[in-house]
Amino acid sequence: MAPAPVDLQNMRRCVEMSRQAALAGEYPFAAIVAIGRDVIAEVANRAVRDKDVTHHAELLALSVAQERLSTKDLSKCSLYTSVEPCVMCSFPIRETRISRVLFSIQSRLMGGASRWNVLGDSSLSDRMPDYFGKPPEIVAGLLTDEAEAVWEAWNPEMWRVFRKQGLFGASP
Repeated sequence: MAPAPVDLQNMRRCVEMSRQAALAGEYPFAAIVAIGRDVIAEVANRAVRDKDVTHHAELLALSVAQERLSTKDLSKCSLYTSVEPCVMCSFPIRETRISRVLFSIQSRLMGGASRWNVLGDSSLSDRMPDYFGKPPEIVAGLLTDEAEAVWEAWNPEMWRVFRKQGLFGASP
């Protein structure tokens, strides 16, 4: 099934934000929280700038979205991110009840869907329904080539190492 135009539009914006983050000396991660065409939050990674390893784009975007919507329930929202959310980011994604998670680059080593399956684990919502919503719909590989080009331009040598070690992208 072809991606919806709004999904492509939001992911293009996310990839561009990751490019801008890299140009500013940050890791090239970005995230957008949206309800359809309405962007609620758009944030680039700030771990380098803030000297804080928890300032992942996904976590910051969730925080901004909750503040703007005055609720922790983001069940009407979709999360767009340039790289598959890591396991640390995946638990808050589940707790906010995000309905869809769309990403470009898969992270087979650290991914909250492909490696650790936090995003897809229905036992979280079955056993702790007051805290975790049902697993979100996962759309992987949206504009992968464009997102990978950002990483390769940011640091070609590091990108090759990441690919070889299986950190990002398809299996080497």
